[in-house]
Amino acid sequence: MLTATLEQIQTSPRKRAIYVCVTLTLLAVILAFKTFRFFEGGLWYGGQTADFAAFHIVAQRIWLGDLDLTYQFSSFTKMQLAAAGGTTGLMPWTYPPQFDLLLAPLAFLPGWAAYFLFTAITLAAYLMTLRAIAGNNFALLLVILFPAIAITIGGGQNGLLTGALIGLVCINAERRPALAGIALGVMVIKPHLAIAAGIYMLLTRRWPAVLTAAAVVVASSLVCTLLFGPQIWIAWLGGIREATGYLEEGRYQLFRMISAYAALYNAGLPAAGAFWGQMVMAGLALVAVALAVVRGPSPRFALGVVAVASVMISPYAYDYDLPIVGIGLALLLPDLSSLTSPRERGAIYGAILLANAYGLLQSARLAADNVSARGLERYMTPAVGGFALMVVLAMLLWFLLRGAKPAAVRLHGEPA
Repeated sequence: MLTATLEQIQTSPRKRAIYVCVTLTLLAVILAFKTFRFFEGGLWYGGQTADFAAFHIVAQRIWLGDLDLTYQFSSFTKMQLAAAGGTTGLMPWTYPPQFDLLLAPLAFLPGWAAYFLFTAITLAAYLMTLRAIAGNNFALLLVILFPAIAITIGGGQNGLLTGALIGLVCINAERRPALAGIALGVMVIKPHLAIAAGIYMLLTRRWPAVLTAAAVVVASSLVCTLLFGPQIWIAWLGGIREATGYLEEGRYQLFRMISAYAALYNAGLPAAGAFWGQMVMAGLALVAVALAVVRGPSPRFALGVVAVASVMISPYAYDYDLPIVGIGLALLLPDLSSLTSPRERGAIYGAILLANAYGLLQSARLAADNVSARGLERYMTPAVGGFALMVVLAMLLWFLLRGAKPAAVRLHGEPA
């Protein structure tokens, strides 16, 4: 049984230490290998490319003074083709200007060094945050999350950064709401992943966190306006509109997406039907957050539901966003052991592990078949991650509805 196999990791400190050492060593090897690969051949190679290549281009365009052009897909395509020296995988740019500002210093480093610095720092931040939350469950979580962390390292994506930020929100929500608000405000770099946490802060009336987050967003927006000009916001909104059409046409790597939209679209539904399916999942995710606040067994459990729900709201969510789910599972585990049977925990572990591993396995298969990045959108493999997270959400709702005791916290967040 999956539950027994995974939970055997927890049977002794020595066994936990071995699993942690082995997993961390493998992650370090992946980081070192990718850094060497980028040092040797650049961020662009063959038909594939690291997502970090786009990050590096944006950092450079900031100093060249034409950042707004990165939000025009036709212009950004030319930049990517020029950097790649030929045809390669292309992506539109839709990140808020605050993320551009975060990337700006990386322009002064060669691509491989910028990749190493960004990935190493965010990996360390995520692992320290996960360790602080997980305690003795750290080894178990590393095993379950290994595929998602590995694919995030491989592409140089920002899922480890957002995972660490959501983790900091959850760690500080109860006793240091202002610090939680700072981390929540910094999540403006990927705002669709912060909706559930924002709703939680409003439901529990943690006004210091809400006001601090709002102040961070407003202050950072003013800085971006001063540095990039007011036109940057018009360019950003235009980029989002273009990307929406890109998503409706199925031109993203949908098999690596973990949203209900991707799962239903790749299953054959038209874009409009898949969108409404996503709206239903987003609504149910927010219902789960509200139920966790009023019926969850503990504030920790409620925050775990918040973290898991974070990746279920937007149609644009990838496997590299799953480190946030790891934060949620770390928060949920103490209560899951008493609320659920071994079979139910096994189902949760299995669904999360499937969502974590599927994109990595499919990417490896496509690389072995020598499928170019440009041809990936025509590879209509199922978006299994989206279905797996639907199962996780359904189970969390079931646990909350079938009789979990009210949380030891009132709606406004004060001790009962």
